[in-house]
Amino acid sequence: MLNRLLTLCLIASITCLTAAKPVKFPVTSEKTKYHSKPLPRIAIAGLGIESSTFSPALTDEVAFHAKYGADVFTMYPFMAADSNVRSQAAWFPAIVGKSLPGGAVTRQAYESLVNKTLDSLKKHLPYDGLYFDIHGAMSVVGLDDPEGDFIVRIRKVIGYKTIISTSMDLHGNVSWRLAQNSDLITCYRMAPHEDAMQTKKRAVENLIDRINSGKGKPAYKAYISVPILLPGEKTSTRIEPGKSIYKAVAPASVQPGIVDAAIWIGYAWADEPRNHAVVMVTGDDKEKVTGTAEQLARRFWDARKAFEFVAPTGTLKQCLDKAVASPKHPFYISDSGDNPTAGGAGDATWTLTQILARPEFKTATGPSLLYASIPAPELIKSAIAAGIGNYVEGYAGAKVDARFAPPVKLSGTVESIVYGDKDAEVEAVVKVGSVHVIITQKRKPYHKEIDFTRLGLNPRTAYIVVVKIGYLEPELYAMRADWIMALTPGGVDQNIEGLPYHHIIRPMFPFDKNMKDPDLTAKLVPVSGK
Repeated sequence: MLNRLLTLCLIASITCLTAAKPVKFPVTSEKTKYHSKPLPRIAIAGLGIESSTFSPALTDEVAFHAKYGADVFTMYPFMAADSNVRSQAAWFPAIVGKSLPGGAVTRQAYESLVNKTLDSLKKHLPYDGLYFDIHGAMSVVGLDDPEGDFIVRIRKVIGYKTIISTSMDLHGNVSWRLAQNSDLITCYRMAPHEDAMQTKKRAVENLIDRINSGKGKPAYKAYISVPILLPGEKTSTRIEPGKSIYKAVAPASVQPGIVDAAIWIGYAWADEPRNHAVVMVTGDDKEKVTGTAEQLARRFWDARKAFEFVAPTGTLKQCLDKAVASPKHPFYISDSGDNPTAGGAGDATWTLTQILARPEFKTATGPSLLYASIPAPELIKSAIAAGIGNYVEGYAGAKVDARFAPPVKLSGTVESIVYGDKDAEVEAVVKVGSVHVIITQKRKPYHKEIDFTRLGLNPRTAYIVVVKIGYLEPELYAMRADWIMALTPGGVDQNIEGLPYHHIIRPMFPFDKNMKDPDLTAKLVPVSGK
């Protein structure tokens, strides 16, 4: 009887164990699903902006639209709650803020955002890794190399055992101290930046791999300063020689012994010693790392004289004359000097003033022209008060950058009013003659078709579309029938050789066209903490 009871108990125990559901850990758990070893602890932090030091504009903290804690995940589609990346680590997002390009960041805004980041990082120490998501072209009033300063201050909090993986825009600047304090570093390989999210994901996956594999920090980081400073509108990867130069980066990065390879064009509209092109290659094979970096740098340097604007260029008058006479429509004109996505103030009125003075656009029956855009917060209020379909008049622009033209008077009909845009907040269209002027409460770039259609405008059927932009972003590029870039004045003037640089390192191409060939030997950056 005793044996029978023992047997029944044993069967019951086995049945219970079999029926029990396995314990599931949430994606932020510090255990793997096999409970064999802890998941790596990875923090996330970063600030991103392009800041023109040739613009009178200043950027405040609100412009960064900073996200905190779990809200940071919403910035990265590859970090969705059910994603493979998310499940591979215990994540500790601190702060990530991204601003529209603009003027230099105020010191108060910078210190506030950095200190909030550091305070957040202190709460969850220690970390195995940190994903550092930056642009690389932030200027701060009274401070050179803000990203270098930022990462040094992060290191003082998290220490040097933590592996930092940095992702950047190819128009960012890589100072020596940013390179030294980054263990893994990469940047976009396309301009326009259609691979932005792919690059960020690569930086995160490289970090996870180096932690989980036990390989840790790459043994070698090759750094080559290339004395070239060119605007993005001359270095697009849509055309040669940028197309071929960047086409070589991906194959270089997947060689045995190499973790990643990158070429930074640098940011042309800031005057700091770090503003120049850079090549970096990271990995564990010294010869492969240094040799690959030198090959990429030499290819870039040898092609320097072949860089040209991505589109035909001309004065504004030449561009408007050509657009009016052209049988191809929509005809796009880039108002390049005040491009808000390169660092322009976005409220320069010089171009709009010239357009409204042209006789072709004086009457409602003239060729239709869409103009995007000009900030006019007071006129927005007047447009709201007047209502759609009614007459309004008032002044727009030149509150920040009045160097080239004063505020422009607009007198016309309110065609639409739209609320809720993240950047503009409120937008309206005022028709003046045959010109449909988009006015905004705050500056906003117009890169997508929906930016126009939500305002009741059709950029596909317009005669002419004038956009404050440099090279056309993909959607606009795809719909253009023809395109020309107007060399207009502003904080991101394409004539960089005429700008008052005082702090960039000379000699530098194209400022010193007959300079001797530079030393393009790879310099090995010390491993962080060494």
